[in-house]
Amino acid sequence: MRSMGHKRRKALTVVALASAVAAGSAVTANSAPQHDARPFPGHGQEIHNVIYLLGDGMGRTHVTAGRERYYGAQGKLNMERLPYTGAVATYAVEKGTDQPALVTDSASSATAWSSGVKTYNAALGVDAYEKRRVTLMEQAKKAGFATGNVSTAEVTDATPGAQFSHVLLRGCQGPVYSDAACLPKNADGSYEKAPEDKTLITPVAEQIARNGTADVVLGGGLARFEPDDQKALQAQGYQVLGSFGDPSLPAQTAASQKVATKADLAGVKGKKVVGLFNRGNLTVEQAKAGLPADAPQHQEPTLSDMAKKSIDLLNGRSKKGFFLQIEGAQIDKRSHANDAAQTLAEVKAFDDAVKAATDFAKKDGHTLVIVTADHECAGFNIIEKGTYTNAEAVAPPANTDAGNPANNSTPSRDKSGAKDPVRSSGILNGAGSGDAKNFAPATFRTPDDAAGVKDGTPEASLWLTYLSGNHTGADVPIYAYGPGAEKFAASQINTELYGKMYRSLFGRAPRG
Repeated sequence: MRSMGHKRRKALTVVALASAVAAGSAVTANSAPQHDARPFPGHGQEIHNVIYLLGDGMGRTHVTAGRERYYGAQGKLNMERLPYTGAVATYAVEKGTDQPALVTDSASSATAWSSGVKTYNAALGVDAYEKRRVTLMEQAKKAGFATGNVSTAEVTDATPGAQFSHVLLRGCQGPVYSDAACLPKNADGSYEKAPEDKTLITPVAEQIARNGTADVVLGGGLARFEPDDQKALQAQGYQVLGSFGDPSLPAQTAASQKVATKADLAGVKGKKVVGLFNRGNLTVEQAKAGLPADAPQHQEPTLSDMAKKSIDLLNGRSKKGFFLQIEGAQIDKRSHANDAAQTLAEVKAFDDAVKAATDFAKKDGHTLVIVTADHECAGFNIIEKGTYTNAEAVAPPANTDAGNPANNSTPSRDKSGAKDPVRSSGILNGAGSGDAKNFAPATFRTPDDAAGVKDGTPEASLWLTYLSGNHTGADVPIYAYGPGAEKFAASQINTELYGKMYRSLFGRAPRG
């Protein structure tokens, strides 16, 4: 372990979820299947495996828009074909209290389902009072289950990190330790005193490389790791794809590190594997599709590729079964950017990974598949064709009731009835897309549109807009398939997911 004197740290754990795959403007229709009321394969059987898939930032509208974009109004995404559905409330709490913070971040939400406790935004694997809390993946690993963590983000990021690390601040990812990244601040702006449990200020990358929590770790984030991390993993029996760098160098760069490739992944034979396919987050599918055929980004596996391979590696590894988390991270990251085209493509990529998981579950009969999100991102909305967003209006919309003045709001506003030409110069991904002040909707063709209708035109039927550039407090959908799936068909709080998954794996409620 590196010494504090060098301001560098590292130490324990690993896990993740899933997102990416292709997009493009070609869209094909797919009719909605009839509901099948017959018991699904494995109904009433013992649960051996749990696959938990998370579309980061994926709200109800993300699902609806993804369905309409790729399959039409009467179609369904793979996740929507699962027999049980419900909703999940996602709020966090204020630090050091149980006072609700109504809008969560990914770290707090991931801690809720991985450890069963509410915590403050930015915390990973600790409660609101900065106490380490055991994670479901750690419990599964200790009990003899095979474990895996997959993401299209850096594997040190909040969602994967919550399953196999414990830090006071999610930014404490590595490779270099700093107070700014790892220690919360007091009210006066000074840094808190370092905790007695030094793991809580040990960079996530170092924890992942040394705690062995996940047998299979796939995603991005190579730049967070260093050669001694590779050495530590290999000492535990991991097959490390690519290279974490040159130990003779003081810091690693793209020249000294070698990212893993999808060919490396396809050739994996071992049971314990770490594959990092980009120095940062994996490339979004829409951007990848626009690159030359020989671009290195094409050597990155899709989320579906990683889902299939991780299942292959984990299945049969333990007599008890396996627990696998898969994250489609870029739905959130591209919603933060208010990029509807990239967001939709990432929803589709995530949904392809859902199909990979459910295809396995249907054959296996002993696998529970859960599909949900950590929070909604950016207030994604479908608006009526031919209309415009409030941000484009000359004035706010009217709030007067001519028929009953008692209903009028205070203060009363005049109806504008027109767009502001300065802030609305056309469809966002069509004419005017180069204007940073353009608040116009993004438009996309669907399989229901007439031949010749193109994305970015007024004729396209799917009109999309965003409310903000950050998370919202909206409930998120949840879908489930397999033995025990009916338990998730409810309105529930995200901490309840931990208890339900624990019971699924261990056949009893968690203690305490």
